Amino acid sequence: MLRLLLDEHIAPAVATGLRRRHKTLMVHAISEWEQGTFLGRDDAACLAEATRQSLTFVTYDRRTIPPLLKRWAEEGRSHAGVIFIDDHNIAPGNVGTIVRALSALIREAGASDWRDRIAFLRR
Repeated sequence: MLRLLLDEHIAPAVATGLRRRHKTLMVHAISEWEQGTFLGRDDAACLAEATRQSLTFVTYDRRTIPPLLKRWAEEGRSHAGVIFIDDHNIAPGNVGTIVRALSALIREAGASDWRDRIAFLRR
């Protein structure tokens, strides 16, 4: 079952909107998750803890996360899944569009095993 951790570039209102649409979905905004202790932390630390808690990481970060995933794969390390959002496709401030796009993905593949899975969010 898909469980989400939204990175700090995604508004907490997205988590609220997703919870409203999917009553059983576990979704955390990183600012609220673990009392905000992962705000501003290294990507590897966030992804490692998300993996430990079986949370799929949702991010706009296509600069530092892909090399991290590559390194982990080379080391034989798993992750709990990553969903990338392209800011040219969905602007970070467009909460409603992000919620709708993630909702569609949840309906399509939310029951799948997300371990080591990478997805790109579509509008």
